Amino acid sequence: MSDTPKDDPWTQGEMSSSSGKGAAAAAGGSGPDKSGGSGPAEPGGNGPVGSSGGSGPAESSGGSGPAEHGGSGPAGSSGGSGPAEPGGSGPAESSGDSAEVLRERQRLAQIESMDRWIQSVLVEQRRSRRWKLFFRFAWLALLLGVAALVGFALLMVPGDEREQARHLGVVKVDGVIDSESPANAERLIEGIEAAWESPSSAAVVLHINSPGGSPVQSQRVYKAVMALRERGDKPIVAVVEDLGASGAYYMASAADEIVAAPSSLVGSIGVIYAGFGLEGAIDDLGVERRVFTAGDNKAFLDPFSEMRPEQQAFWQEVLDTTHQQFIDAVKAGRGDRLADDPRIFSGLIWTGEQALELGLVDRLGTLDEEAYEWLDQPRIKDYTPSQDPFDRLARRFGVGVAQWMGLPQASSPVRYQLP
Repeated sequence: MSDTPKDDPWTQGEMSSSSGKGAAAAAGGSGPDKSGGSGPAEPGGNGPVGSSGGSGPAESSGGSGPAEHGGSGPAGSSGGSGPAEPGGSGPAESSGDSAEVLRERQRLAQIESMDRWIQSVLVEQRRSRRWKLFFRFAWLALLLGVAALVGFALLMVPGDEREQARHLGVVKVDGVIDSESPANAERLIEGIEAAWESPSSAAVVLHINSPGGSPVQSQRVYKAVMALRERGDKPIVAVVEDLGASGAYYMASAADEIVAAPSSLVGSIGVIYAGFGLEGAIDDLGVERRVFTAGDNKAFLDPFSEMRPEQQAFWQEVLDTTHQQFIDAVKAGRGDRLADDPRIFSGLIWTGEQALELGLVDRLGTLDEEAYEWLDQPRIKDYTPSQDPFDRLARRFGVGVAQWMGLPQASSPVRYQLP
């Protein structure tokens, strides 16, 4: 028996098994059943147990609930929009995103590395370009310098000596007179002859600033000057600057006139030889000197050997003979202008004023004053031959090394020179 009224519509709806709208049909429904009905009925009714055609949230196929295969609920397995395993759009996409980010980072790193390489190549190219420009400018400057020197040399070479203005032809005698020094006879004679042969030179001037030196070099220049002086075509004047002593005065005495400043030092007509006697020193040190000679007097100038009296007398005779040659040359050059004073040839040196009184010089003056003396418009031209700087350096180096090592020198030990 049933207490439920027959006419109750709700009761009738619940009891219906074929056409009702259950909450859980199994197929096609929207309820929680497995098929699809919309009610809960299993086969097709409206109840909660539908299985095939209801509209409830079925699990298996076609429904709109959270079915396993095609539903849109969170438990679908094949085609739903929830977090399904094969084709869903949930967290399964994170691995693909990470690979894409990694590839993008690698691409950016490659681009950055390429940029750095390009920058280094550009820097190296700029550096190479700067060096190329530097060397090009250096070569250009060198070529311009050579061209300027050549042009200067061409401009300085006279096209015609007769068109040059009148001038004094000067030859400089500077420093020690020696075959290995700038003041050597060959160089000085070359300059004197060039100044003499120039039709534009009003006079030849020996501009002297020297303590003297080699007797042979002095004699060579003296004879060359005397030969030109005897021709008489052009005056030769010796102008003493600071010092015109010994061999330098030997040269000057061949000139037509000698001019000196009031404070110049002139004279020292004498001969000198200087050495040492060290035989006692090596005896004290216990050193034995071994010298082998052929000739009894071959080593008489050896500083470690004792000089015998007859050897000393012989060497003094050599010095006296050389001194007499000096005296004869000065007398031949100066003539009657010399005072009758035996001190002149004693080796003393005099100031310009004292030398004037003794007849050693003709007047007091300087090179500039001589230019005004001889020319209305004073001009001076240097005829001293230029010297190769490398040759000069090599000579000085050789002489210095030889002196330091104590090697014998080519120059004479007898000197027309101040000590």
